[in-house]
Amino acid sequence: MPMDSLLEEGGFDPEAARILTTAFDRAWARFKLSGSQLAGEACAPSTRALLARRIIEQAQSGEKNIESLIKDGVAYLEGVLPPSQTH
Repeated sequence: MPMDSLLEEGGFDPEAARILTTAFDRAWARFKLSGSQLAGEACAPSTRALLARRIIEQAQSGEKNIESLIKDGVAYLEGVLPPSQTH
């Protein structure tokens, strides 16, 4: 999973790593429910990597609220494709 290696590179403490992992898992589950083709089997590895990077970037900018990280991550992924191509 991309999140583990990115967390190691970021040097996050165990509590921050727990927060980021929780946010990542919940954001991915929420995004999958959107029906986006980016959540499909063919695109999932790349999409998950994008999500992990986004959540870590937000955390490095100071965001620590799980729900805010989830919402931002999902919104970021939803912005990758035009709305007509997400379903």
